[in-house]
Amino acid sequence: MTIPAIVCSGLWKIFGTRKGKALAAARDRGFSKRQVLEEFDCVLGVADVSFSVEPGEIFCIMGLSGSGKSTLVRHLNRLIEPTAGEVRIGGNAINKLSPSELRTLRSETVGMVFQHMALLPHRTVYDNVSLSLELRGKSRKECRRVAEENLKLVDLSGWGERYPDELSGGMKQRVGLARAMAADPQILLLDEPFSALDPLIRRQLQQQFLDLAKVVQKTTVFITHDLDEAIRLGDRIAIMKDGKFVQVGTPEDIVTAPKDRYVADFVSGISLLNLVTARKIMQPRDSIATLSEKKFQALPRVQTTDKLSAVISTAADGGDLIAVYDGSEPAGVVTRRALFSGIQGVISSPKAVSGLKSGKICQYGGSSAPSIRPTSSGRSIDMDTAALSAHSDEGKK
Repeated sequence: MTIPAIVCSGLWKIFGTRKGKALAAARDRGFSKRQVLEEFDCVLGVADVSFSVEPGEIFCIMGLSGSGKSTLVRHLNRLIEPTAGEVRIGGNAINKLSPSELRTLRSETVGMVFQHMALLPHRTVYDNVSLSLELRGKSRKECRRVAEENLKLVDLSGWGERYPDELSGGMKQRVGLARAMAADPQILLLDEPFSALDPLIRRQLQQQFLDLAKVVQKTTVFITHDLDEAIRLGDRIAIMKDGKFVQVGTPEDIVTAPKDRYVADFVSGISLLNLVTARKIMQPRDSIATLSEKKFQALPRVQTTDKLSAVISTAADGGDLIAVYDGSEPAGVVTRRALFSGIQGVISSPKAVSGLKSGKICQYGGSSAPSIRPTSSGRSIDMDTAALSAHSDEGKK
């Protein structure tokens, strides 16, 4: 069994001189962040947070200012000591590490990139990137080689002899990322690294980060206050409020099934076209009794992982039904009704129409999608029924 790269268990952080009593009140009596402040003059930073991050995963923690996300990430390399709870890196409890072991953890195992890079102004880009190697006693030649390799990864080849004041904000962020990667850590912690940059530069760096992540495959915890950024970058997202995790899930899960009104308000303006997959809106293959295998194989096809935008493109080429495959295996069909519903933010499970088993509708945003259309005779029929009937063997009789 694979050991998670990071495991946090029951993590609490309370700032203040009466933190012990405040912890007891919050943990045992359910005191809120506001109550802790009013009663004990303490600030509740992290409240009973537990999660794990798998090797190679990009785990985004998203929240507004003051939600506790930056406080939380600083527990992962013990820049902040927890009031209660435990953090394990690669199975080892870091709260039990000696000072020398902790230095090794920070210099070799866990790299960190801050919002403000704090590049050393008197050192060249080469020397900033290779600082951790220099402190570990590596030769000048080795430091230079590693610095050049990592600058190439962040598209800064040829800038090694420059000084920080000669760089733009985006370039400084990339130098900071190269510096963190130069030590070849197993884990990267990124605390809002792009938040101070212009929108266009941010998007460019996000894409560079995604391209880089495919190459280096580091376990990453990415802190952000921007849900669009979290959705674009994260394999999973944790939404944080008042020191607690409100919801954890894939970007698609969070947008299509928000846990509460707080999350729903966050995701209400998110475009679904490049987020929701065909798997989410399809009718399972085994729920369709009237569609023969021959008819199914003749349908235009998409993959379960294809986004709505790709399904729309396929639907535009014609046909009321689209076959969905998981690799080479048939998985289901997407009807026009399901596609329209998915665009509007309404996910329908199979209904009892023309061979479909019964199910339910889960609306997560927008208004209900149209489910009927008029016939030439003036009657209205269900779009799923019409589509399936047209393609079924029974409909041809």
